Amino acid sequence: MPLTSHRRPATSVVRTAALVALVALGTAACGSRDAREPEATSEPVETAGLVLGSSTYPLTLDNCGTFVTFDAAPQRVVTVKSATTEMLLALGAGDTIVATAYPDGPAPEPYTTQAAKIPVISDRVPGQEAVLEHEPDLVYAGWESVFAADGAGERAALEALDVRTFVAPSACKGDDYRPSPLTFDDVFGEIVMVGQVFDRADEAAALVAEQEAALEEIVADERGLTALWFSSGSDTPYVGGGTGAPALLMETAGLTNIAADIDDSWGPFGWEQVAAADPDVIVLVDSPWNSAEKKIQILEEGPLTSKLTAVQEQAYVVIDFPATEAGVRTVDAAAQLARDVAALGQD
Repeated sequence: MPLTSHRRPATSVVRTAALVALVALGTAACGSRDAREPEATSEPVETAGLVLGSSTYPLTLDNCGTFVTFDAAPQRVVTVKSATTEMLLALGAGDTIVATAYPDGPAPEPYTTQAAKIPVISDRVPGQEAVLEHEPDLVYAGWESVFAADGAGERAALEALDVRTFVAPSACKGDDYRPSPLTFDDVFGEIVMVGQVFDRADEAAALVAEQEAALEEIVADERGLTALWFSSGSDTPYVGGGTGAPALLMETAGLTNIAADIDDSWGPFGWEQVAAADPDVIVLVDSPWNSAEKKIQILEEGPLTSKLTAVQEQAYVVIDFPATEAGVRTVDAAAQLARDVAALGQD
């Protein structure tokens, strides 16, 4: 079943096709692996049109410029960041997770109880030794930077230890792989891809269909409201830029992002720039380490920010941090943002 297109610019077709291309290699690929350039022995089978189908192994995919081959569905996975954990839980593959790291907050229902039972090996990026103690056959990370010598280990080094690596495609940083901007096709494409890797194609199909239906129900605000996505920071705010999940959520809810010129998912933005834009709405990211309440205090005590229209009118909308990174929460987060903005009742 091909996916329908949602806010996909024409220039992104080639990039999206590259993102979700899955290559089925012949049995000869079961031998030696190269983490960068596999030797294909059969015609590639691609999901360039985001076509859902059953898994076929060996399966090789181009992930942020690194080719990764799976001889079978992973059985022992270490996830890093909440979005990756929640992806597997939503696809019914939560029982493959042997440990997690860098959780951004509790998982939503109906996954709260199952997620709470997963061992947490680090509150931040784990070290390679801590990862390898759990004997994973895959490390699935929400950030590409996780795979560094001073982090979970470099991708080639882990591959040499027979540990596959996979980065959430929305987090790829290379020019040929970085979503610019992120679209719902990208979000659904990751669901398709992970479903293929874990032999959960049917579950992926059902999840995508459910999310497409929910996306169609979202009513964007039509008042032309502007918004600041306030993620962290005090002296210099770190805000939602113009290419990632924050931008997609604001666009879907009908908001105009005052920091859309930042060519990244997030980035620094001066308070003088915020004051000049005087946004109608401020989206506050709530996390255990940087609460929405703390951000409100910063805004209300700041000499510039206290004068902002949104601050004086308390035009705040709160989003949980785990919902701010692309994944299975993206559609629900967009729907929540649209509802909350509508409830503000501004002119």
